[in-house]
Amino acid sequence: MPRSEPIDTIAVSASAATTRLTIDLGALAQNWRIMRDLSGSARCGAAVKADAYGTGADHAAARLAREGCQDFFVADANEGARLRPLLPDARIYVLNGVFEGSFAQTLAHDLVPIINSPQQAAFWCGSAGDRAYALHIDTGMNRMGLSPEQAVQHSESSMPSPCLVMSHFACADDPAHPLNARQMEMFASIRDHFPGIEASLANSAGIHFGSPARYDLTRPGIALYGGEPVSGAVTPMRPVVTAETQVLVIRQGKAGETVSYGASHIFTRDSRIAVCGVGYADGFLRNGSGSGVPLRSAVPQGACGAVDGVRVPVVGKITMDLAMFDVTDLPEAAVKAGDWIELLGPTITLEEAATASGTISYEVLTSLGSRHARSYRA
Repeated sequence: MPRSEPIDTIAVSASAATTRLTIDLGALAQNWRIMRDLSGSARCGAAVKADAYGTGADHAAARLAREGCQDFFVADANEGARLRPLLPDARIYVLNGVFEGSFAQTLAHDLVPIINSPQQAAFWCGSAGDRAYALHIDTGMNRMGLSPEQAVQHSESSMPSPCLVMSHFACADDPAHPLNARQMEMFASIRDHFPGIEASLANSAGIHFGSPARYDLTRPGIALYGGEPVSGAVTPMRPVVTAETQVLVIRQGKAGETVSYGASHIFTRDSRIAVCGVGYADGFLRNGSGSGVPLRSAVPQGACGAVDGVRVPVVGKITMDLAMFDVTDLPEAAVKAGDWIELLGPTITLEEAATASGTISYEVLTSLGSRHARSYRA
């Protein structure tokens, strides 16, 4: 009996896939240059956690390194270890810090843990000698990091000094939120306890606050991948991801008939429906369904696709592997079985797709599934 290759080692066949992603690395590089220039005198790093926000960390991080990026931020030691061969000279920071299970991996791949508690600090400094680490100070997120009091105690201890002190904005995408000013004030006062040590505070949105937030190193994330860093503001970021799905069949629905699970959408006219090979298993989120989901009572417009720049709405519920688009208003020759419908790209923005599904651009990108055939543009 022939041996089967493990499923996770079988490459996605582009010709067999009914969903595809095109990742524009040139746009990624341009977005990083925009963030670099906005960072002023600060060095501009890059958040490449979660597989570079779903775009493929191997490709994205290598392209950013060629552009001049020297500082990369990942979530855990496994992500850092994967990138180290591609980034032999870069500083790779691990946002989740270090614990007993990740210690060996962190040392072996010369990763810089971001210490998030006194316990992590004691463990790392007591076990790793003078190996570099960063210190995260909580200034209002109430998530990760030492409290201001703990940070001051750390600065007065006999432990080796960190190579970087940092904090993280909670509301930077809303520039008017009062917590932003409080966080900047608090971080500035604590930073005084770490003289001569580099500091980092600004994420994509925080970079727009100017020099009081930029310090020595900025950490853009979503802006690099084409997202909107400041809510509601015009963004110069170029789209990085184009997602498309293939039309499998064109169906004729008669007025009064229904479509998809739950029969939540009733045709008000004779309609042409493009049934496409994409579903929530591919990250085309079920909340974006045209009907039959609670979100539609709050956000009436569900997800859309696009054919040659013309939007076509999703009708009925998005299923695990299939979604239906109403193409009635297009000429019959404009879309047929085998054609492709845009889900994200030049017509359907990240923010539009996120709003239709009641979520944020980060989740849209990081939810992209493994069945997409991927291609990269330099």
